[in-house]
Order: sequence, then C-alpha cells, then structure tokens
Amino acid sequence: MTDRPNLYLLRAADIAARSQTFSHPWNPRSEMTGYQMAKSTGLKRTGVNLARIPPGKESFVYHAHWQEEEWIYILAGRAIARIDGSDYEVGPGDFMAFPSPGVAHHLSNPFDTELVYLMGGENREADLIDFPDLGKRMFRHPKGIDVVDLSAVQPFGPLDQE
Repeated sequence: MTDRPNLYLLRAADIAARSQTFSHPWNPRSEMTGYQMAKSTGLKRTGVNLARIPPGKESFVYHAHWQEEEWIYILAGRAIARIDGSDYEVGPGDFMAFPSPGVAHHLSNPFDTELVYLMGGENREADLIDFPDLGKRMFRHPKGIDVVDLSAVQPFGPLDQE
C-alpha cells in the first residue's frame, strides 16, 4: 500500500479541509458548508456532494428540476424536508429521491444540531429548474443561465389552421 496522493481517492481530512461555505442568493436563510466530491475526483456526469447545514439555516431554494435527477441521504442530524408541498421530518438513514421531471423539494434545519448529508444527481449540459415559491423558471445551458418569471411564460404550439 502507498500513501501517495491519488486523484481518485479523497480522504476525510481532505474533504474537511477543502469544504467551503456558500448560500443561494434568492434565500437569505440559505447557508451550507460542503464539498463537491465527485467533481474533484474527475466525475463529469454524476454529482456527489457532502453538505452541512447549521441550526436555523436552510439548503437552497424550494425547486424542481425538469431534466436532472437528484437524491439526498441524511448522515447526521435532523431536518424538515419540504417535498411537493408537504413537510416531513427526516433524520439519519433517510433517503429522498427526485426523479425527473422532479417534484419541488428543499431542506431546512430548525433543530439544535448540525445537519449532515450526501446529495447528488446528474450533471447535464442543460436543465430547467422551477422555483414555485418565487414564480421563476431558470434555464441553465452551455452559454449561461436565463431566468424568467413564470407569469410571463406563454405556451407555444401549432398555429390554428382555419
């Protein structure tokens, strides 16, 4: 056995040292500390991230993906998972899956201890993400990100043939 660094192996100490705190700009209660483990080891089509949410904070914004599947596995602590309009208390060993097109979901930590979980899913070149509480839709694509108000979205279909 060797102790030389390996691009394909992340040690717990490296994950802890490389973790960063971030938040979602649309949610003032959003605060997470974590690390993109899959990305750092060269995975391109799959994401696996370690995340921590301190007491009183939340993950991102209540959202649903049209293309990318996502999942969450709770390692420690408790949270309130809002899934498709209903709230569920979740804890260690609980698993949540959001196949596409997905239902809206979000995590909040109103408890006294830190929430620790794995989250992951697909990394597609393009995705549509709805933010039901904000009335917004985001289109992420290779040239950037576009956001529209859902109230301005109009259906497109065949023209009437009279």
